[in-house]
Amino acid sequence: MFEGSKVLTLKNGFHLFSRTVGTGKVNLLCLHGGPGGTHEEFENFAEMLGPDKVRVSMYDQLGSFFSDQPDYNNPENKKYLTLDYYLSELEEVRQQLGLDDFYLLGHSWGGLLAQEYALKYGNHLKGLIVMSMIDSIEEYTPNVNRLRDETLSAFDVEYMRNVEEQERFDDPKYQQLVNVLNGNFVMRHPENGAKHLVSHNASPVYNYFQGNNEFVMVGKLNGWDRRNDVQNLKMPTLLTFGDHDTMPLDAAKRMEKKIPNSRLVLTPDGGHCHSVDNPSAFFKTLGEFLKDVENNDFK
Repeated sequence: MFEGSKVLTLKNGFHLFSRTVGTGKVNLLCLHGGPGGTHEEFENFAEMLGPDKVRVSMYDQLGSFFSDQPDYNNPENKKYLTLDYYLSELEEVRQQLGLDDFYLLGHSWGGLLAQEYALKYGNHLKGLIVMSMIDSIEEYTPNVNRLRDETLSAFDVEYMRNVEEQERFDDPKYQQLVNVLNGNFVMRHPENGAKHLVSHNASPVYNYFQGNNEFVMVGKLNGWDRRNDVQNLKMPTLLTFGDHDTMPLDAAKRMEKKIPNSRLVLTPDGGHCHSVDNPSAFFKTLGEFLKDVENNDFK
């Protein structure tokens, strides 16, 4: 299997950036968050897991920074802003990378996409890792509202709600409050993360599916719900969350009970991006999961 960076040409003519690192026999494909994030959150995965043990593949989805970015104002490109499209894109990427009997890891939006893929194409998977994503958006919104209410003063919460109603998201005070919430629940240790001179987030994709920020769920993902389906996930499944995650941990516990062959592990001092917040704990969890499944010791 090719190792290094490679541009994939899709059947629709668009191009995606992909990268594969490592020579191990265990194949892990990683799906970035966002929507509209990048592969960069996985750049150290092979090094941390052992490049002679695990081969890590990653790619930037359509619209993301290193891949083609369609003009979504063009009506012809609206068809690419659907969950069905990103699911079909993932399957095409799997085929082009030559992956089968592999592990699929999805973070946040990628975890949503990974669940969808496992439900439809589970025969290709040896194991599933759902990172900071539950099985229903309906339970996410009340949780982030609760976190905001508990963290900020009543005045600041009301201020944010007024700004959101008026859609004045560039308000400086509003952005300051978003940064406070991000520092508590999204990425608690940004000093560990990648540094850029410009933003690498694909705002058109993120805003369409999510909204302006992690604490405003008004996008097209509203209504997504797989609570009645996750019991059909039969492959070994790791559910991993930060202990200060934006996702409701009660929902994570429920998922562990419903998914027949699953394990839930919380990363201490971790937010929604807990692989960055506490890498030593996160990679210990992930490494043990891969080892246990490979040795038929997963319980």
